[in-house]
Amino acid sequence: MNTLAPHRRKTINPTLARLPPLTSLRAFVATARHLNFIRAAEELHVTSAAVGQQIRLLENYLGQPLFNRVRGQLQLTPAGHALMPGLTDAFDAVLSAMTQFATSDHEQPIRVSVAPSFASKWLIPRLDALRSAAPGLQVLVEASTDLTDLDTGEADCVIRFGSGAYPGLAVDHLFSEAVVPVCSPQFAERHDLWARPEAIENVPLLHEEGAEHDHACPDWHAWLRAEGLAYRPSRGGFRLNQSSLVLDAAVAGQGLGLGKIRLAEAEIRSGRLVCPFGSPQPVGFSYFFATSPHKARLMRVDLFRNWLLAEARAAHRIEGTSSQSPRTDFDMIAAE
Repeated sequence: MNTLAPHRRKTINPTLARLPPLTSLRAFVATARHLNFIRAAEELHVTSAAVGQQIRLLENYLGQPLFNRVRGQLQLTPAGHALMPGLTDAFDAVLSAMTQFATSDHEQPIRVSVAPSFASKWLIPRLDALRSAAPGLQVLVEASTDLTDLDTGEADCVIRFGSGAYPGLAVDHLFSEAVVPVCSPQFAERHDLWARPEAIENVPLLHEEGAEHDHACPDWHAWLRAEGLAYRPSRGGFRLNQSSLVLDAAVAGQGLGLGKIRLAEAEIRSGRLVCPFGSPQPVGFSYFFATSPHKARLMRVDLFRNWLLAEARAAHRIEGTSSQSPRTDFDMIAAE
């Protein structure tokens, strides 16, 4: 007994434009392999009703039944037997080609364009974790703030500190940022900075300028206003064109800087930097991962993106830097 009403056999002259739907062909191959609609549906991650519908579409296209049900058991008809070997070989070839592509894609290095400060202070210290999470993934880190054309192959993806407005790209928000006064513990002791914000009137200050600077980021005057303080920052100090240089200068005892605490995490944890007073003030920009819709489907990009998002989710909180330094809570600035 046929599973369907009798079909009128058709004369078929298949071309690429006139092939039956790929979904119907997949449903037939899975059902022919298992001779069971339920197990075929489980393999394809769909319902058995959906498999049955696709089989009916294919039988209507061919004009003849592909399965009979005999005493409750599904069996191939002669037409089904004739169709199965060629389609099975074809899908095996497709799977083999996709496996080879995925393997070769994984073996190619992923090119990541990263803002220099984020590269040196946040990404590079975590590459061991990436190696553990994605063994064999090769990473080429290009430190740059320049515009990157992802379509021409300059990079596979970018990590940028910005507004997140990247038209035409697949974008993920990593985390927000804030600034807080930081310096070396020796600098804090030498200038008696602990809980004394008025000391900024007499100490050298570190200022960030350049391509990485967020113009919505508080400078010293804006930070003091946000804290409700009326002190005048000293005019002595240094102007630096990267966030990382502000942190490096602070570690070296060259002054008191408004440091981005996401980037300062390692130095704060180690005690090389402390926050002698004040609270974090949020900045306008955030950190974003972006890639083109096409490259988002590459295995190496997907592996890197998944690892990066997991690391970003884990980077919610930074502990206090010492018994004298106030706690700096990442939860108050994170916007996951």
